Amino acid sequence: MCGIVGVISKSENGKIFLEKISAATDCLAQRGPDDSGIYKHNHVALGHRRLSIIDVSDAGAQPMSDPSGRFTIIFNGEFFNFKEHRKFVLSKGIKLFSESDTEVLLQLYILEKEKCLERVNGFFSLAIYDKLEEEVFIARDRFGVKPLLVYEDDDAFMFSSEMKALMKLGIKKELDGASLLSYFQLNYIPSPHSIFKNIRKLSPGTFLKFSVKNKKAIEEKSFYTIPYSEKITNVSSYHAAQKKLYSLLDAAVQRRLISDVPLGSFLSGGVDSSVISGLASKHTKHLKTFSIGFRDEPMFDETQYAQLVAKKHKTDHTVFSLTNEDLFEVLHDVLNYIDEPFADSSALNVFILSRHTRKHVTVALSGDGADELFGGYNKHRAEWLLRNDSRFAPGIKLFSAVLKNFSGSRNTKAGNRIRQIHRFAEGMKLSAAERYWRWCGFTDANIAEDLFLKKEKDRREEFEKRKSQLTKNINGKQDLNDVFYSDVNLVLQSDMLTKVDLMSMANSLEVRTPFLDYEVVDFAFALPSSYKIDKAVQKKIVKDAFKNLLPEDIYNRKKQGFEVPLLKWFRTELKSMITDDLLNDNFIREQNLFN
Repeated sequence: MCGIVGVISKSENGKIFLEKISAATDCLAQRGPDDSGIYKHNHVALGHRRLSIIDVSDAGAQPMSDPSGRFTIIFNGEFFNFKEHRKFVLSKGIKLFSESDTEVLLQLYILEKEKCLERVNGFFSLAIYDKLEEEVFIARDRFGVKPLLVYEDDDAFMFSSEMKALMKLGIKKELDGASLLSYFQLNYIPSPHSIFKNIRKLSPGTFLKFSVKNKKAIEEKSFYTIPYSEKITNVSSYHAAQKKLYSLLDAAVQRRLISDVPLGSFLSGGVDSSVISGLASKHTKHLKTFSIGFRDEPMFDETQYAQLVAKKHKTDHTVFSLTNEDLFEVLHDVLNYIDEPFADSSALNVFILSRHTRKHVTVALSGDGADELFGGYNKHRAEWLLRNDSRFAPGIKLFSAVLKNFSGSRNTKAGNRIRQIHRFAEGMKLSAAERYWRWCGFTDANIAEDLFLKKEKDRREEFEKRKSQLTKNINGKQDLNDVFYSDVNLVLQSDMLTKVDLMSMANSLEVRTPFLDYEVVDFAFALPSSYKIDKAVQKKIVKDAFKNLLPEDIYNRKKQGFEVPLLKWFRTELKSMITDDLLNDNFIREQNLFN
């Protein structure tokens, strides 16, 4: 796991960006604390920060060039199945000088160009420069586990793992109003857009070729798309599907155990991390597992469930027991590392879990992706009820009317239930696509727009265009795979994976996600949603396929989010910081942006 940055100058003015490549690379030091490297050739500069995981020797250092010096690669991520392809490269008579996955990938590119990406089971962002053809090739993994941001103006084309490196290069900044409007509904900015108009995120499963001599992109193309279809055909029996899922996920976990540095697993006490930890423990003696608990907030503490799993699988389990003060201490570290507006409060939890875990291991497995693929969220349960149980909606409508004077919150069980009833009643009135968008966020577009000093027609029109694109696959039919597919492309990509990448990399920890092995994802979308969710159970096939790995209390337990008690903090410890600083009248007026 590493950080990359690249600059291609297109004019005399653009050459100044080349001179800043070292400073931009240093911005990524937390992504790669072990080593740093710079490559320059004419109008191209590449920077790399290294977190050594596979072949930690100097032979694996980057930027890495082939023996001829024609091709140079910078690679952020892991190529889990590289050993089988290493044999293929050697069979071609090519001599390899390291044990790294990076060198294998570089030689595969030389042999097959962009076709080599189809061989890679892993996650990555990368760039390869062909000195002879004067062409830069960049690519991003299938699901966007690793970030790759792109900037272009008249003077330069640039890319980086993080926006802070682009900022260090001195780029022009212009706020994107539609992104800001989206943010105030979702708590994050949906890809491929960013907070700035001239910075975008390269789409997952996409590569881009840039001609240095012609000063323009010559091809941008997808090398992978999720095989989603509204029609599910050739479906195996539910029992056979369970066996297949077990086999695929077990193989995905085994692939992700490859490492030349200490490795462990997150263990929250939920189904997903319990399954991953259970599988990993079969292939690793004394697997190290890690969880955090909140001494001051029992409602948000899941450590007793994590202990059950650790005991069942005899893992070397560590609990980090935290107080509210521990979370406050990292608040500014979290905010300082985030480059654009992002307000998923569980980032605090992931940050502090990553910080403590990094003291013991360099790599951690996680259960991310299962909720989106297999129907784990409360909104999935609500959507299923609306589409499949006509008796449920009238009762919710009645309860909502009775409770209209009560506003709920996540801070108590009763308050959270009231909140859910109101959201359900609101969603009933909307089309399937509008309801999907509403349930992804915490407010609607009209309320969000009222936050601005003035309404702008162009901002709202562009926002609606983007929203339509993100909800275009929602069809409202009985099968919920349309929702799961949309969640993978919106929620997973722009919220969950962004959060985990940023918070783990801020602490130089690599996090691997077996549920996002592309073979698992392809299989998940070949199944009808009835295998995933029904009237009684969510993530049904995951629970049933791995039932022998789960303590009974975990199997029967309802999902609990990885949350923090925000409302309580806003009213107590954080109140003065919010009212006296962040929402100070003079500060708001000076920005000339908000009402």
